[in-house]
Amino acid sequence: MSARMQPLFILAEGSERTRGQDAQDSNIRAGKAVAASVRSTLGPRGMDKMLVDSSGDVVITNDGATILAEMDIEHPAAQMIVEVAETQEEEVGDGTTTAAVLTGELLIKAEDLLEDDLHPTVIVEGYDQAAQLAHEAIDANVIAADPSTEQLIEVAETSMTGKGTGDIEAATLAGYVVEAVDLVAAANDRFDPRDIRIVTKTGASSSATQLVEGVVVDAERMSEQMPGIVEDVTVAVLDVELDVRESEIDAEYDITSVDQLTAAIDAEDAELAGYASILADAGVDAVFSSKDIADRVASHLSKHGIVAFDDLKDKEVAAVAKATGARRLGTLNELDTADLGAADAVRVETFGEDEAAFVEGGSASKTATLLVRGGTEHIVDELERAIQDAVDVTIAARTTGGIVPGAGASEVAIADAIRAAADGIEGRKQLAVRAFAEAVESLPRILAENTGMDSIDAVVDLRAAHEESGSAGIISSGRSGQIGDPVTAGIVDPAAVKHGAVAAATEASTMIVRIDDVIAAD
Repeated sequence: MSARMQPLFILAEGSERTRGQDAQDSNIRAGKAVAASVRSTLGPRGMDKMLVDSSGDVVITNDGATILAEMDIEHPAAQMIVEVAETQEEEVGDGTTTAAVLTGELLIKAEDLLEDDLHPTVIVEGYDQAAQLAHEAIDANVIAADPSTEQLIEVAETSMTGKGTGDIEAATLAGYVVEAVDLVAAANDRFDPRDIRIVTKTGASSSATQLVEGVVVDAERMSEQMPGIVEDVTVAVLDVELDVRESEIDAEYDITSVDQLTAAIDAEDAELAGYASILADAGVDAVFSSKDIADRVASHLSKHGIVAFDDLKDKEVAAVAKATGARRLGTLNELDTADLGAADAVRVETFGEDEAAFVEGGSASKTATLLVRGGTEHIVDELERAIQDAVDVTIAARTTGGIVPGAGASEVAIADAIRAAADGIEGRKQLAVRAFAEAVESLPRILAENTGMDSIDAVVDLRAAHEESGSAGIISSGRSGQIGDPVTAGIVDPAAVKHGAVAAATEASTMIVRIDDVIAAD
């Protein structure tokens, strides 16, 4: 064989390559499988998933982003569905299951179109055009661009319903969420979602959840002799260890008498007492430190009536500093009153064997803390996820695009608008646009399934009700569901959630469809 005919190898030995239809089929199957894993969690009657990792840790949830994040997924196309949920979670905080399921439905329709010999580029162009139509339909379906407090409560409650809160608790918790968002938004020049904190404590039912106007720090007093409540508080926030200073060089001290030992101990104690005196002379009533505070320093602080908390997490120290206006201090030298913060009260509450510090009425920034209660760790973890979603969607409804009908009504309106526009689209791209509409309409069908209704009959009735009233969705009722007006039932979603789900699902599905060659290195 001549040199010109020698085979040329460009891939490393052991690499695997999948091309053409085989690559497309593999990727689409992987994406569909991941989307199907969260399908049954969609809606207020969605089921939970129990996820157990290799170490035996258990997570019980129906939050799409959490489920996909906890799953050990290796297939690169399947990872794209995980990224869809992560993007939705980061952008608007809710609708992660909707985004993942819609991606799966778009892939199912794309698979059918590929079997009908539509070129992937035609499918991508059709999906992109349909997505633009979907965004326009969402904007046209907005019922309130500036939602009222009552509507925001409905948004928060809709987000939490079916996430382990219970219907009664969801209504109460939604009120707390909106109150927290309103409090922070009204009091601060610039709204920062981090000013709304969520702290969980077991040992009580979810109905014991409360809203605290301030910061709750998961910490114990250094000594029971310290006061349990202080009012009109001056606060010091420290990033310095209050202990005997250590020499930077190795040195030995030759002590030959009891007097010398006593003098050394007295010198150490004087140094430690000096820390407490500096704080007391500055008028400090409460100390929050990210570093350790020696027990002997704590004893001196107690004598001055100062309550102290040490070894706190950085985010907790930062929250106290921001709320009270205190400057985080790396040294006590030349302590100035301008470095200190202020709060109406600092009090300590006991939860079982643990304590928590409540910093209320911080003078610099209005901060709200939702203190979430639950009977077990699994319950409070799920409640925390539900309340965080509710906070995020409430913020989204206030700031981005208003609200739209929920319960699948918006999806029916979107599908209807896309079908109407598809009639004016020429060529085979029309098939992809119609397929997109069918994929969107699959969402209320899945809602109906999860609610216990016959999915085919439900979609037929839903279309008829939508044509008649312009707003119809799947309303949970007892153990099943019924067709009704979601707005009247108080089931509404932020328009941003719908926009986010459409955008993320379209991008992921079209990216997967365009892949026709997979090269995997060993």
